[in-house]
Amino acid sequence: MTVSITDVARAAGVSASTVSRALRGQPGVSEEVRAQITAAAASLGYTASRSASSLASGRTLTIGVVAPFVGRWFFGTVLDAAENVFGAAGYDVLLYNLGSPETRKRFFTKMPVRKRVDAVLSLLVHDEDEADALRSLGVPLATFWTAPRPGFTVVGIDDRAAAQSAVRHLVNLGHRRIGMIGGTSGPLHWTTPVERRQGYLDVLADAGIPHDPALETDGGYTVEGGEHAMTELLAAPRPPTAVFAQSDEMAMGALRALRLHRLKAPDDMSVIGLDDHELAEVIGLTTIAQPVAGQGAEAARLLLRQLQEPDAGPPGHVQVPTRLILRDTTAPPHPRRPQ
Repeated sequence: MTVSITDVARAAGVSASTVSRALRGQPGVSEEVRAQITAAAASLGYTASRSASSLASGRTLTIGVVAPFVGRWFFGTVLDAAENVFGAAGYDVLLYNLGSPETRKRFFTKMPVRKRVDAVLSLLVHDEDEADALRSLGVPLATFWTAPRPGFTVVGIDDRAAAQSAVRHLVNLGHRRIGMIGGTSGPLHWTTPVERRQGYLDVLADAGIPHDPALETDGGYTVEGGEHAMTELLAAPRPPTAVFAQSDEMAMGALRALRLHRLKAPDDMSVIGLDDHELAEVIGLTTIAQPVAGQGAEAARLLLRQLQEPDAGPPGHVQVPTRLILRDTTAPPHPRRPQ
């Protein structure tokens, strides 16, 4: 026979509403009574109905997550870490994959998450219209990538500073002809390639190295794109002696292109990436590490904190550190290579 909340109330000698408050951790119940109710519920084998608890609390116990390209390593890693935190706290995840301009426009026109979620975690970079649409939901919001934004918790790295660290490492090794494999911002307001390119340009200027547009190629933030981009750089009249790839996946493609041309890093060309991909250590890739899973987990924890402390307000901008990881793919330029 199914045990009801009324059965627990009768066994504990309290009202059903007191049982409901006690088992949901709400205030207004003494610790002694809460312990008495918990013991009664356990002895009867009572399990609270999730749907009934949601109705009583006004919560859906669901977090909305909007993301592009969920099949890519970075986004998948962030989502996995965030989902682990949400799941441990008793929340389900409702995922919206907005990998195309069409699906993105449809989402922000219809806003299907309205009244279906308690909070939203977004892996997108939003224009003001999209940000306003999310703020209109009246729930805690968290996002990545961008500078501080009203109404949002923002977690991320300083992309410009991370790129500066990568290129400065190459300059400090003695390289003067430094290429870059990057990407474009595209139609989805993604600013990361712009910020990382600016970091590249900053260090060249500081070192007195003239910028050569012929040493910049678009790798599309994929392994295949990185391979094509490095092939293009190798075909230049004066190839670079070192290359900064704006992501580890593009750096992996670049290393593959070197192998196909019977060249080797760092003997023939130094290569540095950015991310510290899970395979970076396996292939010995020098990189700028960012805590990818850590950012997902931190954003999830901050959203849950806002749900638990609604009067505290969003914590604003949380910037996580990056660091240089020295491995096997960078070294001073070979004496026989012209600078």
